[in-house]
Amino acid sequence: MLFLKLFKESFIFAFDALRQNRTRTFLSLLGITIGIFTIITVFAAVDTFRGNLQTSVDKLGSKTVYIQKWPWGGFGDYPWWKYMQRPEPTLRDYEALKGRVTTVQGISYQISLPNRTLKYRSNSIEGAQISAASHDYDKTSNFDLSEGRYFTDNESKSGSPVCLIGADLAEGLFPNQVATGKAVKVMGRNVTVIGVFLREGEDLLGTSSDKTLLIPLNFAKNLVDVQSERYGPQITVRGKEIYSVADVESELRGLMRSIRRIRPVDEDNFALNKTTVLSDQLDQLFGIVDVAGWIIGGFSILVGGFGIANIMFVSVKERTNIIGIQKSLGAKNYFILMQFLFEAIALCIIGGLIGLAIVYLGTLIATYGFDLKIVLDAGNVVRGISISVIIGVISGFWPAFSAARLDPVEAIRSK
Repeated sequence: MLFLKLFKESFIFAFDALRQNRTRTFLSLLGITIGIFTIITVFAAVDTFRGNLQTSVDKLGSKTVYIQKWPWGGFGDYPWWKYMQRPEPTLRDYEALKGRVTTVQGISYQISLPNRTLKYRSNSIEGAQISAASHDYDKTSNFDLSEGRYFTDNESKSGSPVCLIGADLAEGLFPNQVATGKAVKVMGRNVTVIGVFLREGEDLLGTSSDKTLLIPLNFAKNLVDVQSERYGPQITVRGKEIYSVADVESELRGLMRSIRRIRPVDEDNFALNKTTVLSDQLDQLFGIVDVAGWIIGGFSILVGGFGIANIMFVSVKERTNIIGIQKSLGAKNYFILMQFLFEAIALCIIGGLIGLAIVYLGTLIATYGFDLKIVLDAGNVVRGISISVIIGVISGFWPAFSAARLDPVEAIRSK
């Protein structure tokens, strides 16, 4: 009850200080407001961006391993000259793995042909990406269909001229029409659409299927050299749920070294890429951004803390005789200390709430004005209020301690 009473009185004193000294208090609180606004804005933007990126990474699959020539990364000390000599994944690698691997639920060989033109009668679309994959593509990739079906086993084996297309391609080639059953001209060949990918929207990692046309790998063999480096061949493997990604990776490494006859003393001449690599790099990147946000906002909060301390010293001086009267009536030192300390905390909370309100207003403007969704979650709100309380305690302690040490007789005579 004493705590609640002190907190109530402190808020009353804080609002009284705001009312009587509006300009002085406003300028002092401005540092706290700007600091909280800066830090929480950075955290909210980073959390939103991190969430969108993580969603894109999750689409790749947590149990999925990509066997490629180049390891993911490319930052810092990246020995690209060493990786240049590596061979690309081949159909021989794929067939050998498929017959020997035991920890996976699906394995597929994929290539990609970017910036291609598709035609249907008088309609054409440029910049489409043609992908070709073996039959297990539906087991190694995450996708849904808005209409139609996936390839049958016979269509994949025989290399039938069929395809799945993305939502943007379907809309551009067949506006207001059903896409399945129609023939699209792809690299001079007519290919029948048997399914349409469900629209996924923009993707930060570029993994959206909205502008992708997927054909069976055996059909692609009639169009291009599917083992050519220019088409970025890769083997995609998705592990069974009962195995960890480390178990899958371990088996794949052993099999690939055996298939390529790599001696025990030699390094791998292939890369096993997985989503944890991207997640770790994202954590490092956003960790740096978080530190930058703390540094930038910290200076504003530091200035605001000095401002709050100044207000509190002035407040102690103006109410010295009141402190003397309170002490003469039996008020203990801790009561005086807590009273002024809570007042400093209340002032900082007011500044912090103003900063949070501005951030929230900014998120609304970004979301509804610019179609850029930024989320201010409860964690950042709690963080903002916690920082305000900490700054209030630090900046208000010495003024409060000074007030608590005043001699009651001298304090009463000060007016």
